[in-house]
Amino acid sequence: MHGLTPSRQLLSHWRCLLHCRSFRTENTARSAALDSVLSAFRSICGEDGVSLGEAVREQHGKDESVHRCCPPDVVVFPHCVEEVSALAKVCHNHHLPIIPFGTGTGLEGGVGALKGGVCFSLRNMDQVLDLHQEDFDVTVEPGVTRKALNAYLRETGLWFPVVTPACCVRVAEFHPAWSVMYARTINPAYGYLSLFYFPADPGADASLCGMAATSASGTNAVRYGTMRENVLNLEVVLADGTIIHTAGKGRRPRKTSAGYNLTNLFVGSEGTLGIITKTTLRLYGIPEAMVSAVCSFPSIQAAVDSTVQVLQAGVPIARIEFLDEVMIDACNRFSSLSYPVTPTLFLEFHGSERSVEEQVNLTEEITQSNGGSDFQWARDAETRNSLWKARHDAWYAALALRPGCKAYSTDVCVPLSRLPQIIVETKEDLIENRLTGPIAGHVGDGNFHCLMVVDPSDPEEQHRVHLFTERLARRALAMDGTCTGEHGVGLGKRALLCEEVGHTAIHVMQGLKDALDPKNLMNPGKVLQPREP
Repeated sequence: MHGLTPSRQLLSHWRCLLHCRSFRTENTARSAALDSVLSAFRSICGEDGVSLGEAVREQHGKDESVHRCCPPDVVVFPHCVEEVSALAKVCHNHHLPIIPFGTGTGLEGGVGALKGGVCFSLRNMDQVLDLHQEDFDVTVEPGVTRKALNAYLRETGLWFPVVTPACCVRVAEFHPAWSVMYARTINPAYGYLSLFYFPADPGADASLCGMAATSASGTNAVRYGTMRENVLNLEVVLADGTIIHTAGKGRRPRKTSAGYNLTNLFVGSEGTLGIITKTTLRLYGIPEAMVSAVCSFPSIQAAVDSTVQVLQAGVPIARIEFLDEVMIDACNRFSSLSYPVTPTLFLEFHGSERSVEEQVNLTEEITQSNGGSDFQWARDAETRNSLWKARHDAWYAALALRPGCKAYSTDVCVPLSRLPQIIVETKEDLIENRLTGPIAGHVGDGNFHCLMVVDPSDPEEQHRVHLFTERLARRALAMDGTCTGEHGVGLGKRALLCEEVGHTAIHVMQGLKDALDPKNLMNPGKVLQPREP
């Protein structure tokens, strides 16, 4: 305080004293408020339904992304929508942020509690409700995962085919050896019970409501669509505790033109508009026959041309996956396979015996006209599993390229005609910047991933990877594509979202957010960038 007059020094001391008293008063008030909130939480969902433990909070503060852990202040475990609503009302009254949590398998930092607050862990809400076999739909709570649902449907002849991003296989702790999921159904053509085997898809076993929240998809999207096309209705708890049903309570029509499409407003909202507590989903009949095939090509262009021509020919292909030569080489080494080290398509056909045979013949004719190899194909479960092994082991094979490193998956999507160009330019970018990133993709929708293998102890390499992912996303935008095909925006792609849709569309999104969540309590800091004061 040298140079200050005695009166200025006195004023400075007085301000310091007032600040200390204010700080103590604020801490006391905050502590009292916290005790009051915790007491309210416990009265709603019980003593065991509230956790302040550091390990539990950290577990709920991070997903499978590269973003750092941001633990919430408290984690609550509601058992029903009424408890979720009551908890939300307490948070709303005390201005506490709300972060919904399903299984933590996200890939864009969507569950981090950037401003602290309360994590709503929905794992205890795990009931399959209102199955209507004859109408091909079912309603589930947020604790139900896609594998759990398909296990529940096992005896019905129905299944839910939408899977989560196949690059996050490690979350599900999927073993390289194949597992099978079976279902019995009456075959109307032959009048007897048939046993069908389905390979476990290489995606994470994510919460179905969480999949709706991120508009997830995966390897089957080319045939069955994404979550956006397969959600019929949602039950949502808003920031103030209000419970709404986006298509009307209990309604489940296959189509509607009534009013605004609130269902698709919440699909892909990533917990920023409300908490999804039930979702009604489309189901599909298990196909009578399944055939898988593998085909190698002389170039990326030939593989993509074949894909486009197959789709143009009206072949209802179920899966058509692309692996570049780097990924195929890694899979050969990891799984002791012997596929040609060239761009490769893995295909799967669903339908009746006769229709599948027609699909296979037409597709093989198209691929061979583009220089593709003869099909390696299989009908029985064991051979199909062996055939798809390279695709299922892609994550592990990529990691094996650099033992001790960690992997991160990019996610962009472009129109099919631009896919060869963006893959070629991306591969050149990887080589130029000395990065390891084999490519796998859902080529039928123009969506692909670079599985970036990074040394976590090398900040310089991590920085190069970050710059690469930014360039990749902007390359996709320049080709009329999107910065995220299935992983969502979360934290890492907020600026890219603005570049993609423009400031006017962002302004409209912000207006919707303000209308539904005026206090900005729902998963704050995700999807939309914080507004400048």
